Amino acid sequence: MGAVTYPNDKVVRFVDYNFVPVQIEVSNTALMNQFKVNWTPTIIVLDADGNEVHREVGFLAPEEFISTFMVAKGKYYFNAEAHPEAQGMFDEALRDYPDSAAAAEAVFFLGVSRYKMTHDPKPLREAYDTLTAKFPGSEWTKRAAPYRLIPN
Repeated sequence: MGAVTYPNDKVVRFVDYNFVPVQIEVSNTALMNQFKVNWTPTIIVLDADGNEVHREVGFLAPEEFISTFMVAKGKYYFNAEAHPEAQGMFDEALRDYPDSAAAAEAVFFLGVSRYKMTHDPKPLREAYDTLTAKFPGSEWTKRAAPYRLIPN
């Protein structure tokens, strides 16, 4: 990723604006063990208290990197119960990267976040319907399967 993704101008701007990046050398076994890093690259998003919000293992091309970490930032807001901000990140990821590998996860969490804000189960059903139509084989579609029982 150091040769392709990290030097990409869009990735640099995205990371600089949204995160405080820290790179750990693989020779630092104490930190590698603390964060349970068994393969590189491993990218972990932590909240301000050091709690893991998102983990990605393996190479990501620049566009996949950005969409994946838009969703990760959305999950950060989601966990903080800042649902308007979370929904903004999920919406942005879906608008800008609708065919990315992270899109299904964005649909799932967007539906759950809308539900948590309103306590109306319809966004869960809408998320399931979208996932079934656009991402039928996704793990996020499988996770949303119980929402099919919610009436339209």
